[in-house]
Amino acid sequence: MQVSVENTSALERRMTVGVSVERIDAEVNKRLQQTARSAKVAGFRPGKVPMSVIRQRYEDSARQEVLGDLIQSTFYEAVVEQKLNPAGAPAVEPKSFEKGKDLEYVATFEVFPVFTVAGFESIAIERLHAQVADADVDNMLEILRKQNTRFETVERAAENGDQLNIDFVGKIDGEAFAGGSAKGTQLVLGSGRMIPGFEEALVGAKAGEELVINPVFPADYQNLDLAGKTAEFSVTLNSIAAPQLPELNEEFFALFGAKEGGLEGFRAEVRKNMERELRQAVKSKVKNQVMDGLLAANPIEVPKALISNEVNRLRVQAVQQFGGNLKPDQLPAELFEEQAKRRVVLGLVVAEVVKQCELKPDDSRVREMIQEMASAYQEPEQVVAWYYKNDQQMNEVRSVVLEEQVVDTVLQKANVTDKSVSYEEAVKPVETPQAD
Repeated sequence: MQVSVENTSALERRMTVGVSVERIDAEVNKRLQQTARSAKVAGFRPGKVPMSVIRQRYEDSARQEVLGDLIQSTFYEAVVEQKLNPAGAPAVEPKSFEKGKDLEYVATFEVFPVFTVAGFESIAIERLHAQVADADVDNMLEILRKQNTRFETVERAAENGDQLNIDFVGKIDGEAFAGGSAKGTQLVLGSGRMIPGFEEALVGAKAGEELVINPVFPADYQNLDLAGKTAEFSVTLNSIAAPQLPELNEEFFALFGAKEGGLEGFRAEVRKNMERELRQAVKSKVKNQVMDGLLAANPIEVPKALISNEVNRLRVQAVQQFGGNLKPDQLPAELFEEQAKRRVVLGLVVAEVVKQCELKPDDSRVREMIQEMASAYQEPEQVVAWYYKNDQQMNEVRSVVLEEQVVDTVLQKANVTDKSVSYEEAVKPVETPQAD
């Protein structure tokens, strides 16, 4: 086998492979001998068909099969011989396919980049520190109460926060428009669910009233036919219900699975959940900074094939998440290219850190992570046992732990600044910059 390799770009390789006619003929003969043992030809018993007949009937098809198999097998032999690491399937172009001659083909493919991860010292990390204070627990209890608000019918004028039951018909220039009418709609005043001016006009109204209001659709409204236009809504207010916050009692605690310990026991459970959320938030923010730093310190070119594969994965995820009748390939690739490239680059950089630093998942940290996740359930021991019986889930946890070990490795050399903040600031999501 003869092999020559040409570098056509930083990552693309054009490899020419030649396979001798002797090897081809030997493989063809072997294939024909196998065929002869089972071929059924009229006038001959199975296994007794003369080779001349076998060759006449089956040689062309056997040769095509052999050539296809040889291209596949010799390609992998060649990349091993040349110490190349293909990042995707090759594009194969036959150059010589004639009977009685050597086989020659050209395989064009991309290889994984070869690089060394560096620049840990240049990565700046702000590591947050916070505690869950009593006031934070009080605030969380109020949030939980508001999330479980009940509405009770009242006989008074509507106020912000009330839930109204309304019928309405919307018109523009005297004509009803699509989506502008409804009956029996529940609307909480101040929720911002309706266009500006609609909810505000209902404050002070009473049950049984019929009102005509004239809100204006925003200039940037998604329906361009309505954008910027003044509407006329005829609204009938059927009923008014005022919000009632639930009491902090046994009935309320039971909604969250807390059946013992009263208020203090419930506060302790809420605090434990908040502390878990705090640890995860701080850890996530540090990890994101580390990953951003690794990307900035290690700009590398990546194979287009890997980005394309990742784009396809993101397309499938998008369809699964949002549903509808779309097929993944109907979604424009450019919507996912930036995210796909980041994922591919980060995957290669993190894998190289693991390799350079000879990292392996720490079994004790794996168990600690599983126990942390299981603690959110009522029967944590069963959850832990389930993980240890599920290879796929265990591998996912090991992968997460390995990423954490990568983060710890970077933090040992990075420029880390510790900052004390409130619980609210620590758990607040990082705002994503908006594109201009």
